[in-house]
Amino acid sequence: MKIVVKTFNELNIDELYALLRLRAAVFVVEQDCVYQDVDNKDQKALHVMGYEGDQLVAYTRLFTGGDYFDRPSIGRVVVAETARGKAFGHDILRASIETIETRFGKQPIEISAQTYLEKFYNDHKFRAVGETYLEDGIPHVRMIRD
Repeated sequence: MKIVVKTFNELNIDELYALLRLRAAVFVVEQDCVYQDVDNKDQKALHVMGYEGDQLVAYTRLFTGGDYFDRPSIGRVVVAETARGKAFGHDILRASIETIETRFGKQPIEISAQTYLEKFYNDHKFRAVGETYLEDGIPHVRMIRD
């Protein structure tokens, strides 16, 4: 998988459309969750895009501390349904962690993880902190990577 990292202003219209389409396909349609994905936070984010050929198959968005959580954070972690089972989720998460460390310095990273993915994040040294809560009707847990 080829990884591309861009700020919002560096995205071209096709890249923006592809990432919004992927997020909607998984988070809104597949997970049957009606929520406002376009949340006016993309403009502050770094966008980590994973491509197989010319197809966007994995994506995350990154924030420096204070732009979303107090710590740097990773969100909107997504892999296209057709690309699952190829370890792209692990690849995009590793690339996201490396990008945070390179651009923002090595420091704790905070995420809001869907609870069914807790083990996936544990494999990348994230640990659950606090109680489970609902976010957009889906159980989540706050996780930190020291």
